[in-house]
Amino acid sequence: MSGFLNSLLFGIYPYIALVVLILGSIIRYDREPYTWRSGSSQLLRRKQLIWGSVLFHLGVLFIFAGHLVGLLTPIVIFETLGISHSAKQTLAVVAGGIAGTMAIIGATLLVHRRLFDPRVRASSSTTDTLIIILLWMQLFLGLSTIPTSLAHLDGQEMVKFMNWAQGIFTFNPQAASYIADAAVIFKLHLFLGLTIFLLFPFTRLVHMLSAPVRYLWRPGYQVVRQRNRSASVNRIPAE
Repeated sequence: MSGFLNSLLFGIYPYIALVVLILGSIIRYDREPYTWRSGSSQLLRRKQLIWGSVLFHLGVLFIFAGHLVGLLTPIVIFETLGISHSAKQTLAVVAGGIAGTMAIIGATLLVHRRLFDPRVRASSSTTDTLIIILLWMQLFLGLSTIPTSLAHLDGQEMVKFMNWAQGIFTFNPQAASYIADAAVIFKLHLFLGLTIFLLFPFTRLVHMLSAPVRYLWRPGYQVVRQRNRSASVNRIPAE
């Protein structure tokens, strides 16, 4: 990959994706609040939906947390804690492999349900179908990086991406250069991840930002139904 293309994809594109992610989400929440949800089709193939959704969401949550901590934690903190790059790489492969397998099994169930059940397909939008397919591809690419990671258990390959991610968030103009010689499979995984960030505000994924935390402290209430007495009018019998 040429130096210009590498800088464009991993030095400029990340900022485009993040700006669209943040501003797009704010604008959508402000202008189209009623679309800020995940459409439901739970009455159709409910058992497959439950299994797929649970496996997918649990796996993705573990993966997201692992990427967030693994990429953005300063290297000096790991060194202070005595965690070597090799140990961190091994943990990432094992934990990420398990979580990724869970997530892709769940995603496969969801994709199958959405594409091969006529009723679910009819109730799905194009963006719903596109985003679940892109997420499946991203999970597949992530699992495909494991053989390359196993060949670099010294952890140096991971250090490249840690330096890149932290360089992006500290506005380091040399951030893209840290992964210039990284394996292609990692770059494909990274590029698709950034693209999903770019598409995020325009899909059902926005519901991830609306976890119903307030329900933990909201006071309970009781719904009371009352008969409509206005309908019970005394009528004078006709003579």
